[in-house]
Amino acid sequence: MRRKEIPSFYFYMLHGLLVAVVLVLVLSLAEHPAVSAGQRFAKNAAIIAHRGASGYAPEHTLAAFRSAIEAGADYIEIDLQLTKDGQIVAMHDNTVNRTTNAKGKVGAMTLDAIKQLDAGSWFNQHHPMYAREEYARQQVPSLSDIFTAFGRETHYILEIKDTSYNPGIEERLLETINQYRLEDYVIIQSFEAKSLKKIHMMNDRIELLQLMWYNTPARISSLSLNKIKKYATGISPNFPKINAAYVHKVQKSGLRIYPYTVNYQLNMDRALSWGVDGIYTDYPDRFREVLRQNSSYVYLLRHTIGQWLNN
Repeated sequence: MRRKEIPSFYFYMLHGLLVAVVLVLVLSLAEHPAVSAGQRFAKNAAIIAHRGASGYAPEHTLAAFRSAIEAGADYIEIDLQLTKDGQIVAMHDNTVNRTTNAKGKVGAMTLDAIKQLDAGSWFNQHHPMYAREEYARQQVPSLSDIFTAFGRETHYILEIKDTSYNPGIEERLLETINQYRLEDYVIIQSFEAKSLKKIHMMNDRIELLQLMWYNTPARISSLSLNKIKKYATGISPNFPKINAAYVHKVQKSGLRIYPYTVNYQLNMDRALSWGVDGIYTDYPDRFREVLRQNSSYVYLLRHTIGQWLNN
């Protein structure tokens, strides 16, 4: 039986329709409000290694920071405390109880005493899947140790902790940053606006982030955002309490937004769909993989078609 040929008119009409669909999809990527900037340019979202790659190595140790850098993190996030002799060390808590083999307040111990502690065995006990013998030999590093080890190999987000335990830490921190000439490689963050404003007055070139904590679904007023903009370039809220509307409001004000701490890939994907500027994570390799998937044209096309059909 002779096969029926498709008239050229229909052939060109079908091709024209395909071209039109492609154009609509391209315009949707560029302008459709359902597709956020984060989805269009997901590869630009910052990977912030929370206390280093702390899912794989003991937090705030050189091993965790090295692991983060090797995993492709853009920033390593470091909590800072002052020792009795005025040295800055990487430690989240104001005591050494949780992450070393000793007990006591950081502010009551000298740097030399803190360096004698085992800062890694606890991790091996709590995370046997990722345990390594060498972690038991990890020390609590000073900020100078970290800057000496990594220099300009990475960027840093440095968190000033409770200043009631760390009086004068702002001056000491700026001195250390200047000593290593890393002014353009650091961002400083804190929950304390007073501390950030103090930093801003001493050196307005350094970027600052206002940390936020919400116990209930996050809301922020335009007045609050305008106040923060006077000294900071962005905010970092706890991820479970924010949503797309919150992200868009913050960014519309001119501030960037970096939620913490996002460890599951489903939530990483959700954060990107809201258009965040980056996230803090204990697993920087996971986020890098999510970014890779989100930046693929296949993913973007599939996601955009889904959004387009649902609206």
